[in-house]
Amino acid sequence: MAKPSKRRTKKSEPGQVPKSADWPLSTRPGFLVRRLHQIHISLFMEACAEFRITPLQYSVLSILAASGPTDQTKLAAAVALDRTTTTGIVKRLHARGLMRRMTSEKDRRAQLCSLTAAGKTLLMCMESSARKAHEDTLAPLSGPERTMLLRLLLRLVSTHADRAQQSDAIFLGKLRLRSNQS
Repeated sequence: MAKPSKRRTKKSEPGQVPKSADWPLSTRPGFLVRRLHQIHISLFMEACAEFRITPLQYSVLSILAASGPTDQTKLAAAVALDRTTTTGIVKRLHARGLMRRMTSEKDRRAQLCSLTAAGKTLLMCMESSARKAHEDTLAPLSGPERTMLLRLLLRLVSTHADRAQQSDAIFLGKLRLRSNQS
């Protein structure tokens, strides 16, 4: 019985750009996930334009609505953002009067964030528009396909959950190196 042939890829010579014909960009998971994210942001911004809220801001507001007052570190972790990005989002939402920030009584170094009445009202007003954006993102899929996609995405995200913390640590380490070299 003949063995199935193994497809070999040619190794590139040093300094030579490898050919991507064997691995087109349109078949790479990372590219497709990033592209779907771009599409979703576009659909969200279109559906929620009147509210002038980005998907990340909406996520922060949603976490605060679900959890109540939360410190910025836990908020960043809940939305899977680095602290710097979270701080920028919090400042913008605070400037719009959608949330308040206060120093924690338990830990004077921590900033607690909570929704204002205006933040709660905005979140309620835009919920159907935000849901529409999510529905539109998944519109080409049948009900069972949507369920399967969400299960697969949850599995991938939970399996790689530690990656976000590792990439944050690597990023912060590089920043410290640069500042020490200056």
